[in-house]
Amino acid sequence: MTISKHRIVFFGDSICVGQGVSLHRSWVSRLAAAMDPHGDRAVIVNASINGNTTRQALERMPYDVQSNGVDLLLAQFGLNDCNQWESDRGHPRVSPAAFAANLEEICTRALSFGAKGIVLNTNHPTLRDRDTMPFSQNTYEDKNREYNNIVRDLAARSSLREKITLIDIETSFLNATKNDRDKLGQLLLEDNLHLSLEGHNLYHATVKPVFSKVLKNEFGIKVK
Repeated sequence: MTISKHRIVFFGDSICVGQGVSLHRSWVSRLAAAMDPHGDRAVIVNASINGNTTRQALERMPYDVQSNGVDLLLAQFGLNDCNQWESDRGHPRVSPAAFAANLEEICTRALSFGAKGIVLNTNHPTLRDRDTMPFSQNTYEDKNREYNNIVRDLAARSSLREKITLIDIETSFLNATKNDRDKLGQLLLEDNLHLSLEGHNLYHATVKPVFSKVLKNEFGIKVK
């Protein structure tokens, strides 16, 4: 007799993939490893792709998330949405309004295909806060903060708020670094954006308690 397992899906970009560190050291991989004792009850799927925006994520959601169902979705996007390439001439890759709409649709679709709840992460601060982006008066970090506020607003004010659990990664990093650039730099790779091993450690320490609480409340799974 085959027992149906809870499908827990991580859906994001390079921060969820773990770009720049060994795969088994990323925060998502470590959370998945903590679920090993419960492998008879749950399966962890990392459906994240480097460089993805919410627009691209929506395009692949039917296959990567919906096709096999989802019981819990952890989503983290924004670092690519807020970016402005020279070819964009001052426009973000995904506008703030479109980012908000896309993220809400990702949540709505996940719930429609079986998710009991959604976990939304804000993004960590970066050190790309001095040079303005092409054709823009904003630094990358200016836009990162703006898009983090969009995530918070969705979690707090949308019609889906009762189904959404917010993990405020940005606040966790700010509390840990106290606006010290050197401390923040230790949490990032040399590109001043992606996570170092220390950054993954802080993500893991921030996400795991909330993630574990959601798993216990929704599925009765206790993660050590």
